[in-house]
Amino acid sequence: MKRRTFTVLAAILMIAVLVLPAAAVGPIVPNPDAVADRSVVIEALYERAGSPAVTERNDFPDTEVQWYADAASWGRTAGIVFGCGDGNFHGEKPVTRAELAVMLCRYAQYKGTDVSEGEDTNILDYEDVFDCPEWSIPAFQWSVTVPIWEEGGKLLPNETLTCSELTHILENFVHGTALPHWTASSPMKQKLIPYVIAATDPSEPTFIPVEDRIAVFDFDGTLFCETDPNYFDYTLLKYRVLEDPDYKDKASDFEKEVANKIKEQNETGASFSGLETDHGRAVASAFTGMTLEEFNAYIQEFKKQDMPSYDGMKRGDGFYLPMLEVVDYLEQNQFTVYVISGTDRLIVRGIFDGNVLDIPNSRLIGSDEIIVSDNQNGADGLKYTFVDGDRLILGGEFIIKNLQMNKVSAIMKEIGQQPVLSFGNSTGDSSMANYTITDNPYESLAFMLCCDDLERENGNEAKAQKMYDLCDEYGWNPVSMKNDWTTIYADGVVKK
Repeated sequence: MKRRTFTVLAAILMIAVLVLPAAAVGPIVPNPDAVADRSVVIEALYERAGSPAVTERNDFPDTEVQWYADAASWGRTAGIVFGCGDGNFHGEKPVTRAELAVMLCRYAQYKGTDVSEGEDTNILDYEDVFDCPEWSIPAFQWSVTVPIWEEGGKLLPNETLTCSELTHILENFVHGTALPHWTASSPMKQKLIPYVIAATDPSEPTFIPVEDRIAVFDFDGTLFCETDPNYFDYTLLKYRVLEDPDYKDKASDFEKEVANKIKEQNETGASFSGLETDHGRAVASAFTGMTLEEFNAYIQEFKKQDMPSYDGMKRGDGFYLPMLEVVDYLEQNQFTVYVISGTDRLIVRGIFDGNVLDIPNSRLIGSDEIIVSDNQNGADGLKYTFVDGDRLILGGEFIIKNLQMNKVSAIMKEIGQQPVLSFGNSTGDSSMANYTITDNPYESLAFMLCCDDLERENGNEAKAQKMYDLCDEYGWNPVSMKNDWTTIYADGVVKK
């Protein structure tokens, strides 16, 4: 599922909150005081879902030429909206709070939220509970746990809403249903959501302008499976040098030395000083001469290999589902997300290519190697001019390993400003975390994942404890993979 930036206020007041005649085919005039209708709600939810392409139409008879036709077709397929008794959608029909509760509950189910937690809710505490249509009771039971509605002891199930009221309810919905695969007791969830609410409220002194909402994420061990049995880029090099039938006999002695160290590390846990830099040099040399397209194609093929420790997961599928939700939540609230990785920049791009996080290459920052023209033939870049017919290839020379202080340098060179949120998992992310929370003009937070789950993930208790200790020392916020996440990987993935 691709993700795109979404803001409830923007979606409602700039796209969906409109006064439209029945035959209108596009947005006309934003009007927060207008009564919200069904078209407004389904368009807002469609935008929140990322406006997925409607490849197979499932139109209502009365929506084919409407501006919200794609949204209504998507909503019908997703089971969020149905006809109004006559088979038509009736987008102009004002939506009641009971109908909205049902639509939001169905949308939450569509996004994978367990709405059964509302079954034990005592909605008898609300004065007008008996005014609720019977079909809306389960949705209201769930919705009051989020919570979605204003406080005051009434549900007002049969009343309609203005567009501005709908905006506020949907803001509550966005925050209340955020991070569904995090436990309710997760300290990070309890800290991050109030932080985002405060940072995006212009009336609060904690407000952060959109252009300053920068969040930086490490990659391996923060967004993606770190070790199975080693980093993705380590296992890629090992395969290239020791197993690839088209290359293993051409590999240099240095490449073989590095690959065999990785192999020994995989098998015994041995540690080798300087392996991070040697690995970078070996990657640069082992893929020398490949075009960027050829290198990416090689990565795509490697991504198809099975993960050794998991059933139901390929090497390219190792994204942590709870962390994808964090990225999604931040982007919904207009934070700009960057990935600051120790992995080769081009390999990070290859992993993201065609995968679940739609982050552009310009925001994927990693270790670097030389890129040259295939006709440059060793000439200095200052003396060579790129011409028609040239192709970019890997030049075989390693430049820098993007760890520790190098991550801070990369942030300043490529982003140009201090982040307000940092997410990492290892000592290689220490400088990035400290830079984020040191002398920041805005309230800032640093989170560190602790690999303490031995049942669902390749955890390491000693490493996790070390990170807990560092969090205490530096003021970072620890995240327990064991206790904070209800799941780790996508459905069907099981650790062997």
